[in-house]
Amino acid sequence: MSVSLSQLQSFLDIATEAALAAGAVLQGYLGKVEDAITEKGRPGDLVTVADKASEEVVLEALRRHFPDHAILAEESGKIGNQENEFLWAIDPLDGTTNFAHQYPCFTVSIGLLIDGVPQVGVIYDPFHNELFRAAQGLGATRNRHPIRVSETSKLSKSLLVTGFAYDRRETSDNNYAEFCHFTHLTQGVRRTGSASLDLAHVACGRVDGYWERGISPWDIAAGIIILREAGGKVTAYDGTPIKLESGRILATNGYIHDIMIRELQQVLPLSTWK
Repeated sequence: MSVSLSQLQSFLDIATEAALAAGAVLQGYLGKVEDAITEKGRPGDLVTVADKASEEVVLEALRRHFPDHAILAEESGKIGNQENEFLWAIDPLDGTTNFAHQYPCFTVSIGLLIDGVPQVGVIYDPFHNELFRAAQGLGATRNRHPIRVSETSKLSKSLLVTGFAYDRRETSDNNYAEFCHFTHLTQGVRRTGSASLDLAHVACGRVDGYWERGISPWDIAAGIIILREAGGKVTAYDGTPIKLESGRILATNGYIHDIMIRELQQVLPLSTWK
């Protein structure tokens, strides 16, 4: 479907409005959710009243402006026809465990997929008041200023970031081997505990690459378009086009992308890549 730049800008502005409002809700709950934390089923997979309150703010804004659009939200699940050409992917609190511990790495992430492709994205870090935005063809910004990926071209000079899924205790495909491998080859590997924040940090050049497994579409939809508009590259582990439902992502500044693919091949059997 063809969407004009003015339409994309409108989508971006409304998503920004929703993200800022949801971020204000999170700030209001910070440090006040100790007695309202539950697990969704797996150890460490937390949800709080803040998640739900933030999501309701986002849903209200999107329903008001786009009643015919479909939504995929972390807490509310599938809303509307998921085959709709417009699908919003929402994580109202990416980094719930961090938030519950008052660790300052969490975001509101709102992405719009048009015909299955991320084309609008907003990631708001309310603790540091950093707003990352992008839309297809409109560039990427942090707090309204243009951003670009780093120009690091050697893995030995790079700083990477990754994460570990909630099922890491239950599977051998837990990212531990990859983490150790890249730690030896780079200047370091960090973990923020927020996939959207990781993608935003690659986009603005703070880190050079990011990989992870066990993630959901709402974790990365917004970050993918922000990174691409900042000049970065996003694929599956093997370099093929990413499938959001696969739960795997490789995202870099572009310069170290092929190198990271080759190194992942040294650690992972190809059967686990899809």
